[in-house]
Amino acid sequence: MNETIFDRLFEVIEQRKSEDIEKSYVARLMHKGAAKINEKILEEAAEVAEAALEQDRDHLIYEICDLLFHTFVMAGYKDITLKDIAGELERRFGKSGLVEKAERGSK
Repeated sequence: MNETIFDRLFEVIEQRKSEDIEKSYVARLMHKGAAKINEKILEEAAEVAEAALEQDRDHLIYEICDLLFHTFVMAGYKDITLKDIAGELERRFGKSGLVEKAERGSK
């Protein structure tokens, strides 16, 4: 199986969990907990929304990557794997978003 950048990123995030908080940004975020990671996710989501209104495609790509990174840090913090995420996306694939949302409401 070919390892993707997402696989490699999740591996690094997992490794950084146990590193020194003075040397690792990921370790520092995780040490501060879910509230701090949430703060970063919200900040990055706002930056994606702002960049989407610009005509600078590269800037939008950059901000999307920041949002994905911090979201993946939260996944790692909560012991959610890339396989877990891929499985959920696979479950939803090919299904109307409206149908999927209605099914969630019934649970």
